[in-house]
Amino acid sequence: MRENLRKARKAVGLTQQAMADKLGISLRYYQQIEAGDRTGDFTLWDTLEDITGIHQRILRDQENNRL
Repeated sequence: MRENLRKARKAVGLTQQAMADKLGISLRYYQQIEAGDRTGDFTLWDTLEDITGIHQRILRDQENNRL
C-alpha cells in the first residue's frame, strides 16, 4: 500500500473518487494505484504531485511512511 499517497490525498480533503475524477481516471484504477497494484504513468504522478504538493518519489514510496 502506498500509505504516503493515501495520507496526502486525505490531507487535501479528497476521497478516492474525487482524486480519480481530478486525474481523469476510473475509481478502480486509482484504487489500484493507491494500493500499489498498478504504477500509473508519469503524467499521472506529475498531476498527483501538483494536487498534493508532495514530490512524487515520496508519494510512490511503498516502503517508507514519510508523511
